[in-house]
Amino acid sequence: MPEPGVAVRRIDFADAADMARYLAMLDAYARDPMGASRPLADDVRARLARDLPRHPTAIGLLAERHGVAVGFATCFAAYSTFAARPLLNVHDIAVVAEWRGHGVADALLDAVARQALAMGCCRITLEVRADNPRARRVYQRNGFVPGDCELFLHRPL
Repeated sequence: MPEPGVAVRRIDFADAADMARYLAMLDAYARDPMGASRPLADDVRARLARDLPRHPTAIGLLAERHGVAVGFATCFAAYSTFAARPLLNVHDIAVVAEWRGHGVADALLDAVARQALAMGCCRITLEVRADNPRARRVYQRNGFVPGDCELFLHRPL
């Protein structure tokens, strides 16, 4: 259960103040050991600020406590050909270190689920690092189960 005063709202990527809050949160996550352990590059920040407001499937959620950002989720809509319905992928989710364990991730995941239901999605997907048992417990507590594919592959370009 989130602490009193924690609210989740949709990020307006076209709003300069919202984008600045989002980029600050994403940069903090990138610096975290569960992120990339390094800050976002300036050119990446610039492209995000340019591209996310125009990306048709981007959905950002911001968790705030008394107006201060304490967590965020970046999601992208996709489509399941097997279900012939949309799905929502949680690409990034993070909570400020001092707010972990206070229900912020639960509040974000609940907001993601409400968004997915409103979009008629068949499921929500996400990836979690093998060395992040704390996040795995949060996801399991929120109804996430392992998928059929046990190995995630990627091809750098």
